[in-house]
Amino acid sequence: MIPSEAFAEMALSFPGTGQKPHFDRIGFNIIGKRMFATYLSANNTANIFLAPEEQVIFCKMDPVNIYPVPNKWGEKGATTFELNKVAKEFVQEALLSAYNDILQKKKE
Repeated sequence: MIPSEAFAEMALSFPGTGQKPHFDRIGFNIIGKRMFATYLSANNTANIFLAPEEQVIFCKMDPVNIYPVPNKWGEKGATTFELNKVAKEFVQEALLSAYNDILQKKKE
């Protein structure tokens, strides 16, 4: 299980990151750039914004607890992680991937 404080610590461990409210969630972004993850305390889930090809890989790792968000955002790579059940290592790796994706787009 990954409690909310642990998820926030993981998401904020990357250089230049911040957090801010995002509707009923907490959003995590690179300051001055877009969000790479959100957290919902009501059900202890995180949506991590992966590249679509990365989403496929993570969903295969644990298809019951890692799955596309069931809407247009999910088709673009937004992926739900059930933090009560998914391995911490998967979440850390997904956060890093989403964070790096934003940095790469900044350079292009």
